[in-house]
Amino acid sequence: MLGIGQKFPTFSMQACVSLEKGKEFKTISNADMKGSWAVVFFWPLDFTFVCPTELAEFNKEFKNFKARDTKVFGVSCDSHFVHHAWRTHHADLKGLEYPMLADIKKELTGALGVLHPADQVPLRATYIVDPEGIVRWVSVNDLSVGRNVKEVLRTVDALQTDELCPCNWEKGQDTLTV
Repeated sequence: MLGIGQKFPTFSMQACVSLEKGKEFKTISNADMKGSWAVVFFWPLDFTFVCPTELAEFNKEFKNFKARDTKVFGVSCDSHFVHHAWRTHHADLKGLEYPMLADIKKELTGALGVLHPADQVPLRATYIVDPEGIVRWVSVNDLSVGRNVKEVLRTVDALQTDELCPCNWEKGQDTLTV
């Protein structure tokens, strides 16, 4: 699995970015991450049960990521057409403000090493990538356990201080001095 301090892989893939007719799809690449912090999170499959709770929670917190100059990208191995259908038919996903990338060839999930060994679907991996494209944080959950989006935000805050942050540190608290 690609880890801390490594360069996030180069990628380019179709994404569902809207439900507006004629503006549904766009090619997204790592160039879209350049110059800002990014959260790239993976989910196993569209039209499942835990996954929409995570996508909806990332969307609920989208304004907080944006306030931290942090872009959000969601990825699964379903096609951009399947993403569009899921967004169309799931009330909690209609208004997503971030792109749903379609890694149908499993190139990015493969390069990161986040495919479930037996099921060959993405694990619930979350990467925080700095403005230079370097992985600064990775968290991976098993297929059955959803992630904590507030912890992702807390970690973005901690990384952006560029200081030592103690256990359970939250934005606004003192950092450690040496």
